[in-house]
Amino acid sequence: MIFTGGTISMKLDENIQAAIPALSPEELLTMLMGIKKMAEIEAIHFGSFPGPHITPQKMLELSKLTAKIIKRPDITGVVVTHGTDNMEESAYFLDLILDEKKPVVFTGAMRNSSELGYDGPSNLAAAIATVCARESMDKGVLVVMNNQVYAADEVTKTHTLALDTFQSMDFGPLGIVDQDKVIYYRERKNKKHIRTDKIEASVGLIKVASGMDSSLIKSLIDLGMKGIVLEGMGRGNIPPDMVEGVKYAISKNIPVVLVSRCPKGRVLDTYGYPGGGKELRNLGVILGDNLSGQKARIKLMLILGLTKDMDEIKSLFEEGLYTTK
Repeated sequence: MIFTGGTISMKLDENIQAAIPALSPEELLTMLMGIKKMAEIEAIHFGSFPGPHITPQKMLELSKLTAKIIKRPDITGVVVTHGTDNMEESAYFLDLILDEKKPVVFTGAMRNSSELGYDGPSNLAAAIATVCARESMDKGVLVVMNNQVYAADEVTKTHTLALDTFQSMDFGPLGIVDQDKVIYYRERKNKKHIRTDKIEASVGLIKVASGMDSSLIKSLIDLGMKGIVLEGMGRGNIPPDMVEGVKYAISKNIPVVLVSRCPKGRVLDTYGYPGGGKELRNLGVILGDNLSGQKARIKLMLILGLTKDMDEIKSLFEEGLYTTK
């Protein structure tokens, strides 16, 4: 078990009346009654970071540590405790970069240990049960929260407070954990790995809204961003005044990835008006399928750590999902 921090490791600080990291891995494990009957656990303290303190560079360090541990013959799998704010990003990062059959499962908590209904121990127990299940082999990186098992590329945090905040809005969970038994209802989508030992952290994310122009895109590029993700409208469209910024980026060999700000569905080059997906794709914009903006950014960071060739970037990102018309 790799402990990175998050709400699962927090309790109320009486002086400031707010939750802060406080629990050690050992203290957290003592809350799991009877867990020794299920697994022999080795605790590794990666850090006591709130979710927003986990940077892409720390995700890379975490992936290298996880890869090292999981190769040991005495290890069945790895559970990673993590803050929920960006758990989906870290889990997706490891899902892209790790090519292992043994299960890696992320979990955390929505309530800290000082609150009534603290969900940390139950989530941790469910994550351990998932790792121990033979059926979890070769399923990539998983997220287990509230007794639901999700694929890392599909799951997102949907609510600021609710215990069932983690959802796969397009496809639903892969399965459930019921009385320490994991029941899978479906297989996850085929996926490819991005084999790299470095990342390009300078990737910007812009949420598109009515009436926006090209100034923000141009500013990010002039500040040194090496990639841009646009969280566009609907099926994958932007206001026409943003097109100039897209052209500016592509003229400087900066990849532009387009996803949708809609929480469900994928982008496609359906619309042919100025700023529509068809024009953007013809300009060289990469379509990001049904990824969220934050996950598309993670994927582009990893790809840019591997190659700067625009054709290769496009091929690796789209992974055969789209056919050029």
